[in-house]
Amino acid sequence: MSAEESGRITSWHANPSKPAYTPPAGAVDAHCHVFGPMAQFPFSPKAKYLPEDAGPDMLFALRDHLGFARNVIVQASCHGTDNAATLDAIAKSNGKARGVAVVDPAISEEALADLHTGGMRGIRFNFLKRLVDNAPKDKFLEVAARLPRGWHVVIYFEADILEELRPFMDAIPVPIIIDHMGRPDVSQGPDGADMKAFRALLESRDDIWFKPTCPDRLDSSGDPWDQFAHAVAPLVEDYQDRVIWGTDWPHPNMQDNIPDDGHVVDMIPRIAPTLELQTKLLVTNPDRMYWAD
Repeated sequence: MSAEESGRITSWHANPSKPAYTPPAGAVDAHCHVFGPMAQFPFSPKAKYLPEDAGPDMLFALRDHLGFARNVIVQASCHGTDNAATLDAIAKSNGKARGVAVVDPAISEEALADLHTGGMRGIRFNFLKRLVDNAPKDKFLEVAARLPRGWHVVIYFEADILEELRPFMDAIPVPIIIDHMGRPDVSQGPDGADMKAFRALLESRDDIWFKPTCPDRLDSSGDPWDQFAHAVAPLVEDYQDRVIWGTDWPHPNMQDNIPDDGHVVDMIPRIAPTLELQTKLLVTNPDRMYWAD
């Protein structure tokens, strides 16, 4: 049965190019995912998409092909709050991966401790209505106050609800990482309204980090994503101690516009043009956030 007949989708490049850019030693792909394998780790009945398998063997082969040393594996929404597939990938990484979980806010301290032992170092709150049915802010704040020592919260949202989320983010008692910069309109440029609003958020707390990631999602001009590079490079320069980077492989929901991962990696020197910036983005900062213990 073909993927189309099964209803399952493929969102990753079958033969990504070798990047022209070589990451520094110890570089971390700090935003990637695994899908299944479905036979071992079924997808959530609430999943909004049903992907083909993209397991740890594929992820680690891509890591090596692109020139990275380690991964931070973020729980994909298609697996819901069952983190078994992500934990399995971390366990198979030989110490080269850590993770970010998605949890039921009612999770017990014992279960959180088990996630920590399994390599998780944060939890993710998703506010994209097309991916999740419910995002209860009050319950999210309650679980954020019970996280293991050294954990953080990752938040995924779109730019049009940033101001609505500000009181919620102000109340989170641990460091925050914003996925994909809150999806600004990069066509507005570095001084556009979305970037100004995002900078205001970063100025509000010195423990809010971000991922300058996903040119393929955010730049409708297409590869080589010049609008993204122009808009994002100043942000990385100005907040260089609070940035981490990732491929977003296997690019959930991008089946109609699948990026070449080699080209995604080649964005790095365009948004972080010096070795110092690249080392912070890819090594020093993710080390501080994920391998401090």
